[in-house]
Amino acid sequence: MISIIIVTWNSEKYIIPCLKSIYKQKEYGFNNFEIIIIDNNSKDSTIKIIENEFSNVILIKNKLNLGYAKANNQGFKTAIGNFILLLNPDTELQNNFFQPMLDFIEQNDKVGVIAPKVINPDFSIQYSIRSFPDYPILLWEFSGLSKILPYNRTFGKWRMMYFNYNELTEIDQPMASCLLIRKSAADTISYFDETFPMFYNDVDFCYRVKQTGWQIYYFPRSVVIHERGASTKRVRNKMIFSMHKSLYYYFKKHTKSKSFKIIRLTLYPLLVFSAFIRGMRESFI
Repeated sequence: MISIIIVTWNSEKYIIPCLKSIYKQKEYGFNNFEIIIIDNNSKDSTIKIIENEFSNVILIKNKLNLGYAKANNQGFKTAIGNFILLLNPDTELQNNFFQPMLDFIEQNDKVGVIAPKVINPDFSIQYSIRSFPDYPILLWEFSGLSKILPYNRTFGKWRMMYFNYNELTEIDQPMASCLLIRKSAADTISYFDETFPMFYNDVDFCYRVKQTGWQIYYFPRSVVIHERGASTKRVRNKMIFSMHKSLYYYFKKHTKSKSFKIIRLTLYPLLVFSAFIRGMRESFI
């Protein structure tokens, strides 16, 4: 069984097509799933829509916005499936989504996470695969070399614009808008780290999955449409600062403590400056 976990927050515009795309998978013979929705205190009609039109889902209604990581962890602890599909509400699964991925992961017992092909609403490729961030990558980002030479395998290593989205490939860090996860792999690392401010909890999750010996694969045969940033763009400036804060915490967590005491003297002011510049740029758009 697959347990599908969806975290909602003011998602009334997206939740109906998202859920309909899940139920449409029954047309391809796939019926073995449960849907768990964790609502982070939506103020719109999200809960009303779910209760009126999709009453057979498991709905957890949080009285506060607990954040992405904590809400997903509620879903992990509720799920009874051997596999978990983390799914954003601003997504739509495409035809025969589940069975090819399930066949692959069941035949490869070292695979802990599978990422499908993610496309934009206009059916163009969404660049959803990245390398794990490291200090050289930060240098290329701050210097602008990553934008000048985005297809270079050194300077463009983080965003991986050179990645072939038509090939089955072992990867580091897929976008978490749609991820199939082996439940035993998630159990091994105790799910998401709830201490992350908001962003990079999915990067940390994938990093710890790989550190414990599991593999992560990109699987292009299964496809999902994703309207990227549907939630975060509503509070864009706040999210920019949260993103930089989360990146700082990621490096702090995964760098040996003695080294980080020195590195942070440069890293912290650089990230604060970068967040300020990006925030100012957004304010004038």
